[in-house]
Amino acid sequence: MPKVKVPRKSTAIDMTAMCDVASLLLTFFILTATARQPEPLTVDTPTSTVKIKVPETNIGTITVGQGKVFFGVKGQNVRINMLEKMGERYKVQFTDEEKKRFSLMESFGVDIRQLKQVIALSGTDRNKPGVQQGIPVDSVGQSPSQLHEWLYNARLATKELNDESMRVSIKGDAKEQYPTVKKIIDILQKQKVNKFSLITSLEGMD
Repeated sequence: MPKVKVPRKSTAIDMTAMCDVASLLLTFFILTATARQPEPLTVDTPTSTVKIKVPETNIGTITVGQGKVFFGVKGQNVRINMLEKMGERYKVQFTDEEKKRFSLMESFGVDIRQLKQVIALSGTDRNKPGVQQGIPVDSVGQSPSQLHEWLYNARLATKELNDESMRVSIKGDAKEQYPTVKKIIDILQKQKVNKFSLITSLEGMD
């Protein structure tokens, strides 16, 4: 008895459900994404051929350019803890609202006695040229510099909240004068921080 041939039919897949899911996921990521804050100090980093990625957590970044020094640390809770410690150190009272606004600032560069005024500004006004004149890096009398205190308290805050040591990175402008960078390295060595990263751009990339 001859075999019955089953006619072949083209396979049809209904992609409606897949498109709906993709649209929902895209909408979710757009709505929950946090806009990256503009940097108050833009620097043109030197180039290198090294491809070592900087860690995304427990990192403190010192930005150097135009003779100014800015500092930022990862983690909103770490920033609040660090600010509280600095407020106690310099007898500056910060409100809960100011602490919350400060926790959203990725980096800053101002004397702590002027920090309240900078926190009160909008993100656009805060990052305008000339508003932030940099964190003082020179010691006054027997007292350590403010940058020394920010670094020290950032390391304490990171250790307390994350139980890990803070990794330090220096992001310097390619045209920055060496004495400014030397002061930062001296501050790190006074705290026995001899291992840190230098942020560069990949050679051949714009």
